[in-house]
Amino acid sequence: MQGRVLIVAGSDSGGGAGIQADLKAVTALGAFGATAITALTAQNTRGVFGVFPVPPAFLAQQMSLVLEDIGADAIKTGMLHSAEVIDVVADVHARLAKDVPLVVDPVMVAKGGAPLLLPEAREALIGRLLPRATLITPNVPEAEVLAGQTIDSVSAMRRVAAALLALGPKAVLLKGGHLEGPKVTDVLVTAAGEQLFEDDRIETTSTHGTGCTLASAIAAGIAQGLGMEAAITRARRYLRLAIQKAPGLGHGHGPLNHAVTVAPFD
Repeated sequence: MQGRVLIVAGSDSGGGAGIQADLKAVTALGAFGATAITALTAQNTRGVFGVFPVPPAFLAQQMSLVLEDIGADAIKTGMLHSAEVIDVVADVHARLAKDVPLVVDPVMVAKGGAPLLLPEAREALIGRLLPRATLITPNVPEAEVLAGQTIDSVSAMRRVAAALLALGPKAVLLKGGHLEGPKVTDVLVTAAGEQLFEDDRIETTSTHGTGCTLASAIAAGIAQGLGMEAAITRARRYLRLAIQKAPGLGHGHGPLNHAVTVAPFD
């Protein structure tokens, strides 16, 4: 089965993150991607220079029309930016897709530092969306905001991931790329226990869209029927190869090479 992924996120005019990265990743892994766009951004590898929000009612219309016609085997969210948008996503998921796995990438800040989630939206994210999530994929700064705790080590990641699991999602993948050191460790926590994923750090500036890409790649695996750990393992391998083969474009945080090949069910 090909697997259908509805991606609810913002557009990146530079093509390296957001909806563009999501669609590339889902397609590269053999799944079908549909979209509901939450906002338009004016950005490149140097940063985000403008955000144009999509009206919440129009976002609801996009999601509803896709779900009622094409359907979805997984839903992935990225940039949601406001409490109103988060409410729409939660409402449509509850109404039309309550049994569809939901992968939430709690996008808060762009690589260049621009805020992508309004401060007042944090509580809506925690209260309305996290309890609906099959998996959340925060990086270290995002996890610190969500949990209200500082993370300075892998042991702290493990503690905070467990705290985030208590907020209601079925699984938490806390990504450790922001911590210093030659190794990068991600922590997966579920009700069944904990698993660590570790790789050598790749020294590169081509890191734009890594979070979007990983979450969408995981959602593609879930949509195709892979188990959580298998979907994460394949997605991390795909992301690593996409970083290694990055085209070296732009003058800031460059995009990945989403066209790399990883066997869909390898």
